Amino acid sequence: MGSQNKISVKALLIDLDGTLVDPTQALLEAAAAGFIAIGVTTYDPRIGVEIAKRMEQNQSMRDLFSPEQRKSRVIKKFLHAYIDAYYVSTMNKAIPIPNVYETLRTLSKNMPLALVTLRSIPKKQITKELQKLKLLSYFQTVITTMDVKKPKPFPDAVIKAAQQLGVQVKNTAIIGDSIVDIQAGKAATSKTVAVLTGLYTRQELEKENPDLIIPDINHLPQHLQTS
Repeated sequence: MGSQNKISVKALLIDLDGTLVDPTQALLEAAAAGFIAIGVTTYDPRIGVEIAKRMEQNQSMRDLFSPEQRKSRVIKKFLHAYIDAYYVSTMNKAIPIPNVYETLRTLSKNMPLALVTLRSIPKKQITKELQKLKLLSYFQTVITTMDVKKPKPFPDAVIKAAQQLGVQVKNTAIIGDSIVDIQAGKAATSKTVAVLTGLYTRQELEKENPDLIIPDINHLPQHLQTS
């Protein structure tokens, strides 16, 4: 898994949050909204990122809350406010990764692209956001969690995206910032490329053994061998 490695693919399946856009501000605002909803005013803002990571991996987060906050109904109330605030914030404050438009333009000239997001929102809503961010035109299809039976890390979204692009899944690569992106890709027999612009560290991603780890999506073109 060296930086000189090239992967041979016919299509790319690209994650959104942490891969094409910076989710940091939205996660901070989501954490604030969640704690306000349960009457908490003092907290470590970094918890917003940790909660997002655990939600992706379907892990318990009870230990992130004080003993008096660990009631199921309290955590449920927090998460409801957290998720709502995150989606609102991403619509208004999502910041594209620097130079991402030029990179997507280069990639889309060489092969079809699909957007595959873990967000559980209607296609109409994500399409509106992508239009606002001027990202939609680069993608031939968009897959959200609502389009499949099981979300990442299950392979359903990866397989569906490949089908819609008319490419065998083994000839695709999924590009994402998270552990579940890599797990979903491997489960689907897609090649896997991890970027370091999201929630996870290099050390966390290395444990999943992706085909490549690159600093950001702008480094992707130099690692592609089209076929």
